[in-house]
Amino acid sequence: MFSTFRQIWLAKDLRRNLLIVAGMLALFRVLAHIPLPGIDQENLKSFFSSNQLLGFINLFSGGGLENFSIVAMGVAPYITSSIIFQLLAMVIPRLEELSKEGEYGRSKITQYTRWATVPLSVLQSVALIGLLRQSAQSGNPILPPTLDIMTYVGLVVAMTAGTMLLMWIGELISERNVGNGISLLIFAGIITRLPAAAGNTWQLISSPTGGIDTTQVVNLLIFVAIAIVTIYGVVYVTEAQRNVPVSYAKRIRGNRVYGGVDTHLPLRVNQAGVIPIIFAISILLFPPLVAQFFATAKTAWLAGAAITVTRIFQNQTFYAASYFILVFIFTYFYTAVIFQPDKISENLQKQGGFIPGIRPGQSTAHYLNYVINRIIFAGALFLGAIAVLPLAMQRITGISSLAIGGTSLLIVVAVVIETIQQIQAQLVMRDYETL
Repeated sequence: MFSTFRQIWLAKDLRRNLLIVAGMLALFRVLAHIPLPGIDQENLKSFFSSNQLLGFINLFSGGGLENFSIVAMGVAPYITSSIIFQLLAMVIPRLEELSKEGEYGRSKITQYTRWATVPLSVLQSVALIGLLRQSAQSGNPILPPTLDIMTYVGLVVAMTAGTMLLMWIGELISERNVGNGISLLIFAGIITRLPAAAGNTWQLISSPTGGIDTTQVVNLLIFVAIAIVTIYGVVYVTEAQRNVPVSYAKRIRGNRVYGGVDTHLPLRVNQAGVIPIIFAISILLFPPLVAQFFATAKTAWLAGAAITVTRIFQNQTFYAASYFILVFIFTYFYTAVIFQPDKISENLQKQGGFIPGIRPGQSTAHYLNYVINRIIFAGALFLGAIAVLPLAMQRITGISSLAIGGTSLLIVVAVVIETIQQIQAQLVMRDYETL
């Protein structure tokens, strides 16, 4: 391990990339502690403690929402915009053509995604301000019940600008090839909450008389055991792969013989990484957030529908089932986006490679699609199961904070693995260059 750290430090460009990424994450944490004006911080903390939905939203804002900072919405609007355009690319021929035009097409879709992030940020900031203004009805206002137009517009513009800034920081991090920028921003927000989580855990197991509550200790030990199993499961599934044998025919050029070797094509069980979890939670957060915004509408049927939607999503059984299904679907969906059997088959054919027993061309593409669908089925089931496992443990132990902790744990482990793999890939590349 120490030799790996030494290799990373001695590689000048890799060391520079890591330091730049660390600086970007530090800048993000500074932004997350710059609150917007007019916020009652004490009432905000009280409102957070009584609203589990805001706890999940705060998870994806990287902790910026609990301070109502200029990055209060985090990267959630950008994630939503990415989901929308990835779905549209499958149904709109023009976008589908763009996605197949290599670097130019990807850059255009990325540009459209950035543009769409702006109106989505405005809508979500308006919804969030409306949600916090409802706190005035409980007698503990976070925001004044009436805001003048300049203050209102200023809050919306500041939060939208904060989201766009985080989007830019995330893309800069991704360009350094040491991890996914958006995932690392969420990861940084989770890690910085560990000291507070340790303090809450101590309060949890402490009894009012000053001793230790043995019941809560047992519940905590159960959660720790489940966390260890979850970590092992995430690592195991992320590292698991199916090796498809590939042979290269011999080719003679002049007096030299090329090819004639046997190798394999690795197909990972979970090629989507942590993205399905981020997508699933983003989708689950949107309906109750909008519903809470309309809960106080003057129209009776609209207010009733909003209250009904909120109650449905507060049902743990419905939430767990929806979470599992969405993680399962998005695992398949994102794998279909990033894994393209036709291109792999075409590249193998150009290089003189073939899968033994499978004809080159379309037959190879069909075979690869068949294999990836089978192994992704197991990966999607497992990923969905460990995603809802903390919710099941919440019902067993009665500790509501375990659900948020389990989701955070899942994201942290997957992001760490992805980052380590990218750093190792760069180290391997440098080893080849020195040969």
